[in-house]
Amino acid sequence: MTTALDQILSQSRTFSAFLDHRDHLCTNLDLALVVQAARNALIEGRARAVTIFQDASGNRTEVGPQDDIEALRQRLEPAAETAPERQGPGRPRLGVVAREVSLLPRHWEWLGAQPGGASAALRRLVDQARKTTRARDAARQARDAAFRAMTILVGDQPGFEEASRALYAEDFESFQELSEPWPEGQREHLRRLADVARSLGELAALEVAGQGR
Repeated sequence: MTTALDQILSQSRTFSAFLDHRDHLCTNLDLALVVQAARNALIEGRARAVTIFQDASGNRTEVGPQDDIEALRQRLEPAAETAPERQGPGRPRLGVVAREVSLLPRHWEWLGAQPGGASAALRRLVDQARKTTRARDAARQARDAAFRAMTILVGDQPGFEEASRALYAEDFESFQELSEPWPEGQREHLRRLADVARSLGELAALEVAGQGR
């Protein structure tokens, strides 16, 4: 079953291209279409540089006329860390990645007493936290993504610092007012990103209210 959170997240996984960090070229869920539009703009001499943003993360990369789409995708969507290959006999690692964790003695004592030991208990705790804070985490990531794009596109515009504070304070009415003087292409794009953050923040508030019942 698709939830409201899933719908917002799927619709926000767009890519956006800007000419010389100034003029909005296009936004689309299909990276290939955005790259083709960027290439055409470069070939036609409409821009000296084209930047593509992954809107959900704020990651960005410059596009060249001959850049391979998959190479661009990897720059925008860094691959998740994978576990090293298993060496020698024994049970497979099942995708587990070893990391060092620092805890107090009482934490280790509690974890060690849980079924399956400390590692299994930590994995269960993380999975539970991911389920109960999913909307909250998504809202935070959306605000961070909007801020990254803002820094590149309007970092030198009036009201940038005030609008950044409004974004993180979830004061979206003030964000709308403070962004009014910005160039139209950047302004409307950033307002769209802020609107995603607002919608996710509203779902996060419902998530917290539900946990308090």
